[in-house]
Amino acid sequence: MSVPQLSRARINTCILINLTATPGLGSIFARRIVAGTFQLILAVAGFCLIVGWMLKAIFGAVADEMGGQSFAGAPGWMWKLGLIFFGAAWLWSLITSISLWRESQSENVPPKISNSPKI
Repeated sequence: MSVPQLSRARINTCILINLTATPGLGSIFARRIVAGTFQLILAVAGFCLIVGWMLKAIFGAVADEMGGQSFAGAPGWMWKLGLIFFGAAWLWSLITSISLWRESQSENVPPKISNSPKI
């Protein structure tokens, strides 16, 4: 069973989603299920680590200001690992997007006429 070709508009939408909204989601919409799933997992893991680090940092700063229990602060490895995960997901989705764009460009090449009379 063959998969029908994606329209150029759908490919452009998938690329836009991949690079500006959520890495991996555009790949899944473009029927690149395995790559898109792993891209999405990396992006969500990175996002959760960064948000977790931010919440710990904010909670620690607020607790210190209120004179409550003193916290050591957020560990630096959380935001670094989160940035690496999210960056890797974005770069991978960029590669997938470039592949999708190249496929869409190669589909619209008109056939070469080899037996045309010379004028």
